[in-house]
Amino acid sequence: MALKNKLGVNDSVELARLEEKISKKRAVELFENNYLDGYEAGTFRMLAAIHKYLFEQIYEFAGKIRDVNIAKNNFRFVPVMYLYSAIESVEKMPQSNFDEIIEKYVEMNIVHPFREGNGRSTRIWLDLILKKELNLVVDWSLVDKDDYLLAMERSTIKDIEIKHILKQALTDKIKDREIYMKGIDYSYYYEGYAVYKAKDLYE
Repeated sequence: MALKNKLGVNDSVELARLEEKISKKRAVELFENNYLDGYEAGTFRMLAAIHKYLFEQIYEFAGKIRDVNIAKNNFRFVPVMYLYSAIESVEKMPQSNFDEIIEKYVEMNIVHPFREGNGRSTRIWLDLILKKELNLVVDWSLVDKDDYLLAMERSTIKDIEIKHILKQALTDKIKDREIYMKGIDYSYYYEGYAVYKAKDLYE
């Protein structure tokens, strides 16, 4: 069964195809317009704005904190009852250097604030923090996708791997549209709709 959506699509494969097409187009618009200029990098307000922009044509919950518990590969993200306090705590984390920024990114991934589309939104959010604080972004084409997936899974215990992987892929080409688009394409490969799909936990 597909997630309830504005497109009236009931097939999960078809929904995934349309979701990719629409949100990719919206992601490009984010790069080309000044939509995020009024938001501060590293805030949840910015992350929610990114998510809303990417998915508002598809889901009613775009930009809204989830109201269901979710898990991936037997890892349960922050339960709904603790979401607001967890988001507030992550938002307050420092972001003045590379290590602090990645630690904040890892913690927001553990929170997983949205029902769907967390990876795509949070990677854009990460690059905007890196851009603001360090004048750098990640060239995702230099990141091995399997290594990244495993490192993110292990980052809940130890973040040294993900820090190493992302540090090796930093670039100062912060205004390069091609670099940005590689990141968008990477998001869809990584989330996979088969490997990465989060499932509801109704308890």
